[in-house]
Amino acid sequence: MGCGRVGASLAQEIESRGHSVAVIDQNPEAFRRLSGDFGGQKVTGVGFDRDTLVQAGIEDTYAFAAVSDGDNSNVLAARVARETFGVANVVARIYDPKRAEIYQRLGIPTVATVRWTANQVLRRMLPLGATDEYRDPSGEVRLAQVDYHPGWTGRSVRRIEAATGGRVAFLSRYTDGVMVTGETVLQENDELHVLMRSDDADAVERTLTHAPDPKED
Repeated sequence: MGCGRVGASLAQEIESRGHSVAVIDQNPEAFRRLSGDFGGQKVTGVGFDRDTLVQAGIEDTYAFAAVSDGDNSNVLAARVARETFGVANVVARIYDPKRAEIYQRLGIPTVATVRWTANQVLRRMLPLGATDEYRDPSGEVRLAQVDYHPGWTGRSVRRIEAATGGRVAFLSRYTDGVMVTGETVLQENDELHVLMRSDDADAVERTLTHAPDPKED
């Protein structure tokens, strides 16, 4: 739902991966953002209206994304998709980060646009810290890219996990993703992606942004 820049880009990316896509927007002019070779369905209507959703094929849908420019519309549409039509994979774009946290607790996965953008900008200004990449619907578990002190370079994943209590999910090494074992060694310029309890996030960040204790090597 929503054929702005995000919606149009998302629809075309999903179609390029071999999936069938329907795009809903109240303004038929919005569909001009789609490329000329877009083969998906274009439905003019309100994204939380049941008849509109049925027309778009919601009854056979695997996933639904509400990415219009209205928080209320996105949440309402996401709830209708999940609660009325039983779509398991639903996400809503939310501009207000406080609302996003509330909806996460209600079991509606959200992308808080303002918070995400601010985090990305801050990461480039003040690189030592952590940036959320995923939170489970309960908000209790998070996956974050965590910056680290140069002293951690050359340490093993097992050493990092022992120090933080988190789990290293994977590394980004230049343009490649690297699946890790306990023996994998952190190399210079690797990006570190850590799975952790949300309550432990501050402690994980604090540990990794300081030099490791040489006594524990």
